[in-house]
Amino acid sequence: MGSAAGSSMDTSTETPEIGTIGMGLEVVTLPVSDVDRAKHFYETLGWRTDADIVAGDSFRVVQMTPTRSACSIAFGKGLTTAEPGSAQRLILVVSDIDAARDDFSARGVGVSELFHLDGGPVPGRDPQDRSYQTLATFSDPDGNKWLLQEIKTRLPGREWT
Repeated sequence: MGSAAGSSMDTSTETPEIGTIGMGLEVVTLPVSDVDRAKHFYETLGWRTDADIVAGDSFRVVQMTPTRSACSIAFGKGLTTAEPGSAQRLILVVSDIDAARDDFSARGVGVSELFHLDGGPVPGRDPQDRSYQTLATFSDPDGNKWLLQEIKTRLPGREWT
C-alpha cells in the first residue's frame, strides 16, 4: 500500500528505463573558510576562474573549472552550511597520473604517493596497470579531499553516445 511521508519502499526488481532528458552535473559546491585563500589554491592548480561575484557583505561566489572539465566547483560566502573541509572523495580523472602528480608538485601542491586498491589501499601503481585502479590524493587548504584517478580506457557503457 502507501508509505510513510518522506520514505520510499520500492521493492521492484526491474531496472528503470534510462532517462531521455539530457542532464549534466555542472557545478559542485565546496565549503571553505577563506574564499581568497581557496581561490588562490585552485588558481595554483591552473584552473580557470569562471566567475567571482560579490553581492553585499554576506554573499560571494567563485566558480572555477579544472582544465578541460565539464564540471566546475563553486565556493564562497553564503553558499552552503556545510563545514569547511567536509567535502571528501572529489574525483579528478586524469589520463596520466604521473604527469598530473608532477604538474601539481611543480605548482607547490602536495600530492600523495601513488596507491591502488586491493582489499584496501596498497602503495604503488596497480600492478596490472588497469584504468580506474591507480590513485593519489591531495587536499585544499581547508581539508576538502581530492582523489586523482587514472583512466586510460573507460569501461564499456561508461560514455553517453
